[in-house]
Amino acid sequence: MSFLWHEACSATLSQPRSIKNRPTRKPFVNTLLGVCTMVLFLAIVLPSVVAAQDPLPSWREGISKTAVTEFVVRVTTSGSPDFVPEPERIAVFDNDGTLWVEQPLYAPVAFLLYRVKALAPSHPEWKEKEPFKTILENDTKTLAPVLRRYWVELLVATQTGMTTEQFNDIVKDWIAAARHPRFDRPYTDLAYQPMLEVLKYLREKGFKTYIVSGGGLEFMRPWTEKLYGIPPEQVIGTSVKTKFEMRDGKWSIFRLPEIDFINDRGGKPVSIQKFIGKRPLIAFGNSDGDMQMLQWTTSGPGRRLGLIIHHTDPEREYAYDRESDVGRLDKALDKAEHWNWIVVDMRNDWSRIFTFDK
Repeated sequence: MSFLWHEACSATLSQPRSIKNRPTRKPFVNTLLGVCTMVLFLAIVLPSVVAAQDPLPSWREGISKTAVTEFVVRVTTSGSPDFVPEPERIAVFDNDGTLWVEQPLYAPVAFLLYRVKALAPSHPEWKEKEPFKTILENDTKTLAPVLRRYWVELLVATQTGMTTEQFNDIVKDWIAAARHPRFDRPYTDLAYQPMLEVLKYLREKGFKTYIVSGGGLEFMRPWTEKLYGIPPEQVIGTSVKTKFEMRDGKWSIFRLPEIDFINDRGGKPVSIQKFIGKRPLIAFGNSDGDMQMLQWTTSGPGRRLGLIIHHTDPEREYAYDRESDVGRLDKALDKAEHWNWIVVDMRNDWSRIFTFDK
């Protein structure tokens, strides 16, 4: 049948162009020509039209994708009972494990370990002093508890005592050179394609997108705009105290050896209020560290949306939740149904995880 259809279309489309010699077409031939032309048009044009209309092409059809698109339509359509004016359209996103890979180590932790080793030649005493000794010996068995216990001390020792401009340059150099241990790609290649689509879609619909992360504020700011389209002023994270002072003949912002604010768990709603001043309409997270941010977002008046990225794909990325030392998802997973949060199943809901995926 397909062969006969091809022959009929070919014969019809190859009629002589000369008006003088062209025989009068019968109604059947004209109809067949029209049908063939329409089929050809649909085969070539329709797929691209459908793709252009789908704001989330890397999301498989299902509850998660529908929850995002239907919510956005409801709050952005004039005349809808759930319509929200554009200045109130705020969406917040955790970073590690929500917008890009966080296993086997958070990128800020990988950066911290790099800084310890880079500074070690100037600190020979670190060879015998914890927590530096464990890091320098690459003792992976005890690394996790050491990092938890000495996190603040390590942060102060490796990321303060310099100007913000100097630290900015250090971060830029690291993010350009560092490679992920499993994928052997720059960390900036490991942003989740479905989440990049969400960010773009929301901004097209008048949302202002913010990062609210436990990672270092000044660690994220040098690269978030290029990667996510989120400018530095819309990044909220853990910070150290700073001081405005004269350094080397010019005024600078100096990073002091003291923590200012840890932006995790209950600190996230506090920082949202402090730096944004509005309760978000949408919150994306992936771990127990994001639970309070989701609670704050979805407990507000009117229609709200909370989503949890559940890592369930060991082949394309990683699978982990309740027992993981990195990105543990336990209590928030238990509370998801009660709070009507959408749990995004990475393996089943995302047809593509990274931009480089086939």
